[in-house]
Amino acid sequence: MDDLFGAGRDSGGAIEDDGDAAESGEGRAPSPRSPLAVRMRPRTLDDVVGQQHLLGQGSPLRQLAAGSDATGPAGPSSLILWGPPGTGKTTLAHVIAKGPGRKFVELSAITAGVKDVRRVMDEALTARDLFKTTTVLFLDEIHRFNKAQQDALLPGVENRWVVLVAATTENPSFSVVSPLLSRSLLLTLKPLTDADVEALLLRSAADPRGLGGKVELSDEALAHLVRLSGGDARRALTALEAAAGVAFGDADNPDTVGAGTAGAGTAGAGTVVAGAATGADGEAPVKIGLKHTERALDVASVRYDRAGDQHYDVASAFIKSIRGSDVDAALHYLARMLEAGEDPKFVARRIVISAAEDVGMADPTALQTAVAAAQAVQLIGMPEGRIILAEAVVHLATAPKSNAAYMGINQAIADVRAGLGNGIPAHLRDAHYPGSKQLGHGQGYKYAHDAPHSVATQQYPPDDLVGRNYYEPTANGAERDISTRLERLRRIIRGK
Repeated sequence: MDDLFGAGRDSGGAIEDDGDAAESGEGRAPSPRSPLAVRMRPRTLDDVVGQQHLLGQGSPLRQLAAGSDATGPAGPSSLILWGPPGTGKTTLAHVIAKGPGRKFVELSAITAGVKDVRRVMDEALTARDLFKTTTVLFLDEIHRFNKAQQDALLPGVENRWVVLVAATTENPSFSVVSPLLSRSLLLTLKPLTDADVEALLLRSAADPRGLGGKVELSDEALAHLVRLSGGDARRALTALEAAAGVAFGDADNPDTVGAGTAGAGTAGAGTVVAGAATGADGEAPVKIGLKHTERALDVASVRYDRAGDQHYDVASAFIKSIRGSDVDAALHYLARMLEAGEDPKFVARRIVISAAEDVGMADPTALQTAVAAAQAVQLIGMPEGRIILAEAVVHLATAPKSNAAYMGINQAIADVRAGLGNGIPAHLRDAHYPGSKQLGHGQGYKYAHDAPHSVATQQYPPDDLVGRNYYEPTANGAERDISTRLERLRRIIRGK
């Protein structure tokens, strides 16, 4: 891959770059054959998409990128950039490298060792003392460094021989040694929003460094790319480049050119025009439709609107499949929601509700499984969370079903709303406050544990609800045994 900013690789596996040379345009620029993500790498912090919570005026990143032009008494701080792939960690490091008075050195924790780190420190000390140049050391995948390798960074960071910019996808609290953490600022990068990814795709389609206005994205194709990116800018640009290749292939093939453009969002409001009406060479842009993104990525677009009918229709079919004990259909709708980008916490909540409403006391462990699944999904996240949700769905769909508890509470609520249930029997009322005994509270109450089998004969409901049954267990699953026991309990309690 072509290096950015005129960078060249030295014998130790590091990439070094003179900030002034990069600023003046000397050295090698990204090749037209470089990946789209490389060609579109921002040149300034103002070009960075997303991460606006880290890019405000006066922020450490702004100060570091300003280089020798930075104002104020504070010196540059070493940084640890923590975030998922494709959120801009490497991009930010390269933007910082372009600051004036900077020497940029890049190491990868996968290939570098203690010897490489110490050599960089020695050269950085020389550059600082002789040439008044600050060395920015970008260390990718720092979590792969062991303790001894990370300790080798401490003298240089402590004395500011280098400004360390380290990137990691793992929690630094567990993967970076405490002394290094205490000498650095920890900045957390967030996944890009859908709006961020959409803006990046449109910019890349129009920018001369990208596709140069030679393509035109339909609404459906753009939405498909955004959804599949998962907030990862690199994944989004790789997908766009692949889809453009398919679209250009169709356009070059007379047998498929009609199919390649028909239905691809060419009609008026259904098309998002990325760039000018014509490409850089004056030719009409090639239209990228949904069929091109599906063929490029080998992933069909899921027709699903998280804010529209599809959201409710699929969720309804999902719950009804669980209720109907069709485990295969339930797994299909689960997969459909997850692949469409549905919030897994929403799915987990529906599963918990279904466990109580549709399985109920026929299998009391179903609710335990559902609640555990909901908690585990929040702890683990996606994509592994799909396994946990699937286990809960299989449990619920294959479990015996009963809505007796659900129907029981509904009937009880209906009676309350109808004004039934007047008062509380005196012997059940609180008798602990002064004067309660004079009111007859608690008199005649039978302590259940003093009775045989801890079941006493006495009135519990209000007078107008004596003999009213709300819970009617089914003969399904565990409720078969509950039904027999409940009949005996009611006979004893009611004295029949």
